[in-house]
Amino acid sequence: MNTGRVNPAVRLDDQGITGLGNVYYNLLEPDLMEQAVLRTEGRIGNGGTFLASTGQYTGRSPKDKFVVRTAEVEDSIWWENNQPMSPDAFDLLHADMLEHMKGGDYFVQDLVGGADEGNHLDVRIITEFAWHSLFARTMFRRPERAALDTFGPEFTVINCPSFRADPERHGCRSETIIAQNLEKKLILIGNTEYAGEIKKSIFSTLNYILPGRDIMAMHCSANHAIDNPDDAAIFFGLSGTGKTTLSADPARTLIGDDEHGWSDNGIFNFEGGCYAKTISLSEESEPGIYATTKKFGTIIENMVYDEETRELDFEDDSLTANMRCAYPLHYISNASDTAIGGHPKNIIMLTCDSFGVLPPIARLTPAQAMYHFLSGFTAKVAGTERGVTEPEPTFSTCFGAVFMPRRPEVYGNLLRKKIAEHGSACWLVNTGWTGGAYGTGKRMPIKATRGLLTAALDGSLNNVEFRKDPNFGFDVPVAVHDVDNALLDPRSTWADPAAYDAQAEKLVQMFADNFGQYDAYIDEDVKAVALG
Repeated sequence: MNTGRVNPAVRLDDQGITGLGNVYYNLLEPDLMEQAVLRTEGRIGNGGTFLASTGQYTGRSPKDKFVVRTAEVEDSIWWENNQPMSPDAFDLLHADMLEHMKGGDYFVQDLVGGADEGNHLDVRIITEFAWHSLFARTMFRRPERAALDTFGPEFTVINCPSFRADPERHGCRSETIIAQNLEKKLILIGNTEYAGEIKKSIFSTLNYILPGRDIMAMHCSANHAIDNPDDAAIFFGLSGTGKTTLSADPARTLIGDDEHGWSDNGIFNFEGGCYAKTISLSEESEPGIYATTKKFGTIIENMVYDEETRELDFEDDSLTANMRCAYPLHYISNASDTAIGGHPKNIIMLTCDSFGVLPPIARLTPAQAMYHFLSGFTAKVAGTERGVTEPEPTFSTCFGAVFMPRRPEVYGNLLRKKIAEHGSACWLVNTGWTGGAYGTGKRMPIKATRGLLTAALDGSLNNVEFRKDPNFGFDVPVAVHDVDNALLDPRSTWADPAAYDAQAEKLVQMFADNFGQYDAYIDEDVKAVALG
């Protein structure tokens, strides 16, 4: 049985998917929530939210992600970073998954990745769970209902949590699988209920497609000055560094919180929603995001709540530290109607330094920006990936290596080219530790980070005195209005300055050791940064 409010131009049987039970096409939020409750996939929370648990997997499974190695992509994939799967293994996996799906009910959402009309991707998301369909509808951009009559998917995602891969048969690592076939324009996800895999699969696809069109694909959030889209800013950073929190500034217009492109026209959001971490979320510190946790259709993922009142516990991380809420972009009152901005005047690179060495903000030259973008230094925050229980220092090139199909120099050179063309100012912002490393020091005060960012974005930070950092050579402000001056000199926040020096020397060496892999691909001025 096929059902849904809109008759799609392309049905599943046209895609070779046959023998299913009920197929629900493009249901709206109320229907999806009703279906999810009827199927005992979760519960209704306060304000009409949906309370979901993802079971065993509460974060991404990067070690179970594969790219199919075909002749078409052989020379353009960064194979040192992307695990290959043979075409034959993928075809067998696909056939086995379709056979497994027969007789079951499935939900279909026809959606769009990308707000730029000329550079978007029409995607079809097929899910076993109704709430996953709700998640997809929340996170991606929704075409006008009339447009669905002629909608033809360019890429298809099949998400089937009840399917278990066979490592020996399918050439994978475990029963969990995320397999991307760029030639067949098909992504298969099995044996994980974590909804973030759906979102990131499309992000990885756009990260492959767009650079081929000379468009920079970025793991970043973005905003612009109110009533001035040309005064735009982008915020690079891995999960947990503050992309969502810092871009949702009520004094600016939010373009998006996670994934964007930068074309000749400016920047544009890939998504139609936000996926915010909720651990320790408070109404006082983040009122806009907090308010979404009581709005109709918001998905509350992996949060502990009172069984009777359904009140959420924002401090209980017994399920995971990666608790999240997914909500449509328009739930943020200052969100952009178009999800489009001009060329960024400011580029912020967010890092979570668990060593306690880096200052809260530093001004970067273009060469230094290239160095820190390719380095992608941060700490993996607890819960974001399976097995991460406390911050782990890591280098994730382009601030999102796991999502980058192409070699990092492709993205780095695109970024450098666009910085040169548009004169963007670049800043490194540390939202990690100060006064000591993780376990001794404390997290950088959010008030100070916000104050420094405001000064950078409004231009006033350029008018203060700067000092040269002895470890990394970038410029650090000496004093900024309403910010504790001690924070600006990390060494002074440590009880033992000699211990800070030793820690700094260790971190500088880690940077140098990591950056050696790019020596053959970088210009002399960037190499000079690497050499100090």
